[in-house]
Amino acid sequence: VQLQASGGGLAQAGGSLRLSCAASGGGFNSYVMGWFRQAPGRDRDFVAAISWRFGGTNYADSVKGRFTISRDNAKNTVYLQMNSLKPEDTAVYYCAAAHSLATLPNLSYEYNYWGQGTEVTVSS
Repeated sequence: VQLQASGGGLAQAGGSLRLSCAASGGGFNSYVMGWFRQAPGRDRDFVAAISWRFGGTNYADSVKGRFTISRDNAKNTVYLQMNSLKPEDTAVYYCAAAHSLATLPNLSYEYNYWGQGTEVTVSS
């Protein structure tokens, strides 16, 4: 499984960005796709997750109502639409894949595959 994240960049507070994660190398019906982020000097934190088969979602409290995770099965791509960005959203964002049908994991150790990060900077 290979994951390729893209879409990061610079945004102003209140603005929007959309991250993409292109997945390849296997069938993904039994996977959950997640986004995590890591700010300098901090741990890697859960942002959002989506079940590839069922479409169920899970969000960190800090992004609920502002971020939306979605998937395009035909393109094997997961998106993270980020609206109402805040300076505290500044981080390197990583996409990840976990073998899971029953739950939407929010801990990094539960994920089996990781993409490279894409950097998001939000200016005030």
